[in-house]
Amino acid sequence: MMGEIKAMVDGGKASAGPPIGPALAPTGVNIGEVVAKINEKTASFAGMKVPIKVIINANKTFEIEVGSPPMSALIKKEAGISKAAGNPKTEKVGNITIEQARKIAEMKIEDINSFNIKAAVKEVVGTCDSMGVHVEGRRAKNIMGAIDNGNFDDKLQ
Repeated sequence: MMGEIKAMVDGGKASAGPPIGPALAPTGVNIGEVVAKINEKTASFAGMKVPIKVIINANKTFEIEVGSPPMSALIKKEAGISKAAGNPKTEKVGNITIEQARKIAEMKIEDINSFNIKAAVKEVVGTCDSMGVHVEGRRAKNIMGAIDNGNFDDKLQ
């Protein structure tokens, strides 16, 4: 392996400009090919920042690894909001369903410390709370209690 380049890119919209182009230039790989492959692999994350890693081999071939966007970006996308609340204790900027929280948890389960879907969903709910996003129209502590009481077991198995 010759080297690797890590960067945050806009899903499906990487370009040969900074940060990618200048970092790749000295490696001798085809920048256009790398950018095209990054965009192909990140297209499903349109509108979000995505961490990527370009691994450059000695023979000028390359591999691209795509990380998953930050949980907050996934929550914003699901809630249809552009930014989190300035004061999440008093401000509510959005709401997601328990199913949406589960979808986010499934996308992030490899990156978080939870061992089952219920715990992962609770992690998503906690992040929602810090952003002023409610789940099922309620604040985190209320939803957490409902999850613990088994109220959503049909959706979290």
